[in-house]
Amino acid sequence: MTAPGRRLLTLLLLHSALTQVVTFVLRPTSAYRALELGVPTAWLGALTASFAVVPLLLAVPSGQATDRFGERRVMLVGAVLLAVSGGIFASGRGGAAGLVLGSVVLGTGHLLSVVGQQAAVANTAGPGRFDTAFGYYTFAASLGQALGPALITLIGGEGALPHTTPIFWTATALGAVLLICTAFLRFPGRESAPTAAETGGMATLLRLPGLLRALLVSCVVLAAVDITLVYLPALGADRGLAAGFVGLLLTLRAVASMTSRLFLGRLVTWVGRRRLMVVSVTLSAVSMAVLAAPLPTVAMAAVVVLLGLGLGVCQPLTMSWLAEVAPTGLRGRAMALRLTGNRLGQVLIPSTVGLVAVGIGAAGVLWATAAALAVVGVAARRLAVDGGRGA
Repeated sequence: MTAPGRRLLTLLLLHSALTQVVTFVLRPTSAYRALELGVPTAWLGALTASFAVVPLLLAVPSGQATDRFGERRVMLVGAVLLAVSGGIFASGRGGAAGLVLGSVVLGTGHLLSVVGQQAAVANTAGPGRFDTAFGYYTFAASLGQALGPALITLIGGEGALPHTTPIFWTATALGAVLLICTAFLRFPGRESAPTAAETGGMATLLRLPGLLRALLVSCVVLAAVDITLVYLPALGADRGLAAGFVGLLLTLRAVASMTSRLFLGRLVTWVGRRRLMVVSVTLSAVSMAVLAAPLPTVAMAAVVVLLGLGLGVCQPLTMSWLAEVAPTGLRGRAMALRLTGNRLGQVLIPSTVGLVAVGIGAAGVLWATAAALAVVGVAARRLAVDGGRGA
């Protein structure tokens, strides 16, 4: 990779980390502000849903805008919305409705930023570098997601409810930094004449062999991560484990996922993309099933590390596969389509798994999730993802 290419990738990684920091500061802090205001439970549900519902509707149009107007313009709008959302939260106006509005703006800004980032990585990494580039990209995103909540503790104090106003203003300032970072991004020139594939739009993407399998793998794995975040604490409560130990398990899972993403390019070179995807999904399924069984604490920690290693691989692998098979002018739409599938999976799969495993407890939910992972592991075996072994 040339020096300009490395500088661009560095800026994209910084942009990714900042986007996640702002988001993962504002989302939990808005919930704390709602508790301060005594918001009813129904409004808390609306606050949570408002972050995802509007972006779900705008995901595909945002991909079309990225392909048509360029990544930088879409990312600029996303950065502006992220900064504005912090200001809406900080103003304290509108009570619960104001919080919902801020969450809608935040979710939309996050969507535009992420779609632009993923399309930019796909369009600038170059053949043979997709796995490495998306491994670094998702590592930066994970790092931002880890740093965001830490800022709440650092700025908000040690009380049961943090001081939300200074946190909101800090996030707004970080949104301004994100906007400055976006202004420095310079992407290679785009071809002015659309190809036949571009004019085909979504129909061209939907005809790609293996697309639905790849989207299925991606959404089930992401839903498994969400289920782990919710049901691992529930499992710990069922078995009398200390909250601090459960927090350590969640941290170990996150660090293991970041590690596997950091070395993704080398892993693909050694193993091959399809084999790595199958192995990682299988490892995730087996680890999830074993974790649900009664285990000593040391064994639980070891299994959680294996689970994190497996779950961390699949998301960047599906991104790199899409970047390789999608026509150049349709990569924004391809990444947006993947995000749409992920959001649907995050809404539908946890609720379905919970219904299937009702009466069995948290362990039953983890076993059901392991079964879902095993199913997509079989689907991954038929996915032709090794178009370039190191790609």
